[in-house]
Parts: sequence; structure tokens; C-alpha cells
Amino acid sequence: MKKKRIVVWGSWLMIIPAGITLSFQHFPPLITGRGWDTLAFLVLMCILSFIPMIINNTPISSVQGVSLAVFLIFGLAVEMILTQISFMFMLLMLRLRRNEMYRLPLNSLIFFFVSVVSGMIYYGIGGTHDFDAVIGPSNFWKILIYLLVYFMLNTLFISVSRYILNGQKLELFTKDAVWDFIASLVVLPIGLILFILYDQLGYLSILFGGIPLVGIALVLKLYNSSQEVSERLKRAGEFGHELTQRLQVNEVLSIFVLKIPAIIPSDNAYILDLFNEKNEIHLLGYAEQGIEKKKEIPPLTLKEGISGFVWKSKKGVIFHKRREWEHLDIGILPETIESLLAVPIVRNELVVGVLILASGRKRAYEQYHLMITDILCSYLAVAIENARHLHETKQKSERCALTNLYNYRFFEDALENEFIKLQNREISTLSLILLDIDHFKTVNDTYGHQSGNDILAGLARRLERLMPAKGIVARYGGEEFVILLPDVSKSEAFDFAESIRHTIASKPFTVYSDLDDTRTILSVPITASIGLASAPLDAEDAQALIRHADRAMYTGAKQAGRNRVAKYVG
Repeated sequence: MKKKRIVVWGSWLMIIPAGITLSFQHFPPLITGRGWDTLAFLVLMCILSFIPMIINNTPISSVQGVSLAVFLIFGLAVEMILTQISFMFMLLMLRLRRNEMYRLPLNSLIFFFVSVVSGMIYYGIGGTHDFDAVIGPSNFWKILIYLLVYFMLNTLFISVSRYILNGQKLELFTKDAVWDFIASLVVLPIGLILFILYDQLGYLSILFGGIPLVGIALVLKLYNSSQEVSERLKRAGEFGHELTQRLQVNEVLSIFVLKIPAIIPSDNAYILDLFNEKNEIHLLGYAEQGIEKKKEIPPLTLKEGISGFVWKSKKGVIFHKRREWEHLDIGILPETIESLLAVPIVRNELVVGVLILASGRKRAYEQYHLMITDILCSYLAVAIENARHLHETKQKSERCALTNLYNYRFFEDALENEFIKLQNREISTLSLILLDIDHFKTVNDTYGHQSGNDILAGLARRLERLMPAKGIVARYGGEEFVILLPDVSKSEAFDFAESIRHTIASKPFTVYSDLDDTRTILSVPITASIGLASAPLDAEDAQALIRHADRAMYTGAKQAGRNRVAKYVG
């Protein structure tokens, strides 16, 4: 791509200076005594180039209408120069990025060839600059051909340049091309009116014709801006509704950073420190060019960086240029970034996070972007809070309050799901271990129920530390625990159960005696009886697997003397 841009600059240097010189020689400008008038037309074209009329979301530049009048009044050479200057002015006012500066010579080349070819065809079919001849019916079709050639060449050159430089599909008859053609018809009366007014009024024609034209362009631009704001607000509302329907925090964050560039233009999006309990700012979500990516940054204090600035002020802020915010940067933002929009994420009057949108363009954000982003951040805060509450509620419904292990209800669902996988041959075997603490009633009677609860919680922590990543441990009820081991054979499950039994028996549990007058620390030895069964070897359904593991525990372990592991034998 870099080589192609160098070629564009080189082509411009070789073609444009020589081409303009030759154009002035072969098509001398008709500006004798009318230099100030020419300058006035240039000013009008520069003003109009910056405020295109927007129709059906398509920019239609009324500059082309003025350039038609300039061509008919002053000739090809003057039209070429004024068109070049006005469109270069427009591109410069857009504050192109460094890697987009090639658009200056590229557009200059396109306008040069379009002007030269369409102008030569106009002269070739007998077109003239004489007032009486131009406004005559016989010359009208010549002007139409001039505009048609101008439109066709412009469309062709733009499409080819996009194909060569950006690899875009080569298309000539697109929706945009249709609107460009309509624009060519719209500017025809503009050019003819200015041409006729100039013949009658001279430079005053720019006042009587140009000022209303600028006013119309401004009104249409303001109307389009209001329509754009309305459309973005509508999309923001739809997006907010979609966010609040998401049930997981990570899903909410992911969707937000992925979809917000479609509503607010941004190259990079950062979500920082939502509901963080520490006095630090953490990066929770990041997207680049609309693609979610992993990005690691060190935790920030509440006084650091742009996020700290917004956190402290509790207000959204727009930075139009890099030099406005670079004193706040701590090396996190890319060097290509120019504009920033940063908004606090507020919930219940507290700042719970910061959203930063970044763009490589200068002045990429306006006040209405800030307003819409603020609304989106309100949706985000609500969605995050709802997802967190749902997660907490779900955890409470799935967990045992005493041990924080999964409860019986969750275990039953997990067992059914694993059996479906077994039947679908996603796993080859499913082992289940059932564990019961020996003489637990004696422990409660001797040391108190609180000490018994401490032993249950302590045993839960030991089981969690022993569990493999793919296993599930749950409190089955009372002093019983159950362990589900997908894709673990019966012999492997037996070895694992033996390691559990040994871990429990080899290290006593520390409790406080609640039945003595003084609360003392006691060391209580505990053992467990364990039974296991495996499917499909020992059972054809989930309930049979539980029954057979339970039978192995009572007949093979409890009745055989306790503190042992027993396999189910059918």
C-alpha cells in the first residue's frame, strides 16, 4: 500500500504542473479584467465545498454547479484551477490522517482528468462560451453531454482508484452512483442561473445567487444533522434494550465494545473499572477497529490518566486534538490517536467506570456524540448491575450456604447433562463418588453443632483443592458429599477416592468447643466412608448410578468397618 501511495504522489508531480501549464496554453482563460470576479467565485466554491447538501444521506456538492458556471464564463483552465483549489480546501479541512494524505494528489489527478476530458468533449461538439449561444436551445444538449461525461468519468476514476489502492470491488452502477447522477442534474440549473446572473449583474451575481445557495446548503446540512442525531438516538435505544437482555457480565462488556463503533465512530474503545472494590482503575473490555481484543494494562490509581480525570470530574469530556489530552496520557493510547471521547459510567450517583472512545481523526466527536454516549453508558451500567444481580442470585440458588459447594439441585442437573453426553458418546465413561462422614452425630453431640458445621466447611475446602478441573463436587445433604467425574474410569475413580479418604483421615480438623464453659481450640480426627460406581458399566441411568454408589458406600464401606472406599459390585 505504501508503494502505491508513493506512485500516486509521483504521478501527481509528473502530470499536474505540466498539465495545468498546457491547459493554459491551449485553452487561454477568459479573465481579462475579471480577476476579482474569479477570486469571488473561488471563495464561493471553497465555502460550498465545506457544506455539502445532504439528500437521502448522500452528500451532493453544489460546488459542481458553481464550477459549471465558472467553466461557461471563464473557460476550461480557470474551472480546472478553481475546482482543484476548492476540493483540496475541503480535504484539508477534514483533517486527514497522515496515512490518508495521499488522497490530496489522488483527488487532484481525478479532477484534472475529469475537467480536461469533459471540457475537450464540450469543445469538440461545438460548445462555446458566448452568452447568446450558451443559453440557446441548441447548446443545451451540449451542456448536458458535458455534465454526463463529467459524471461518468468521475465515477469511473473513483471506482478504479478504490479498486487499485484498497482492493475494493470494481463497481460502476451503485446506489451512490445513481445519486451522483441525480446530483449532476440538480446542479445544472444552479450553473445556468449563475451564468445568466453574472452576464446581467457581474460580481453581484455571487451575492444574489451564491448567498442563497450557501443558505440552502446550510439548512439542508442542519436538517441532515438533526436526522442523523435522531437516527443515532433510535439505534442507541435499540442497543440499550439489547444490552439489558444479556444475562452475563462478560457478554454485556463484549457486545458493548463490539457494537458501539456502529453508533459512535471510534477506532478504539475502552471500558474501565466497573464495580471495582479497590481504589484502582482496571481495563475490563477493549476493542480495536470493531474487533474485541485482549489488552493488558497495569491497574491505575484514581488520579492517573484520562480515566482518572473523568472519574474525578464525574463529567464527560471531548478532546479534539492529541495535544489537548497528551499531558494526561500514561502511554496506554496508540500514537495514531487524535480525538478522544471519555464518559463516566454512573450508577446510583456513583461513578462505577469510565468509557473511552478514541479516533485517529481530529475533531471526530461533537456534543451530540457525548450526549448519546452518556445515554449508552447509562444502559451499560444498568445491564452490568442486572447481570451481576442475576449471577449472584443464580449462585445462591446453586450453592450450599454453609459449604459454598454446589447443592443437590445443581448436582442433579449436572448429572443429567453428563448422562446425555455419555449417551451421545461425547464422553466414554462417567464415575460418581459418594462420601459420608463417619460418626458425624457423635461429633455434633460432643463438640456442638457449630463445630460440626466448621468440619463440614473445612472438608468442603479440602475436596475443592483435590478436585480435577473437569470434576464437580457438591454437598449431597447432611454430612454427605458427592463427586462427579466425567471421562474418568472406575479404577481411576477408585484411586482418586482413596486419596480423598487418606487426606481426610491423615489430618485432624481444628474446631472450637461450644459446649465447654470456655471456648477452646480442639483437634478432631475425622474419617469418611466412600462408595463409587461408574456408567455405563454399573448403571444405565442417572438415578441408578446414585443408588449403586450409595449401596457401595453403606454395604462395602460402612458395614465393613468405615474409613474405607468400596466399589459397586453388581
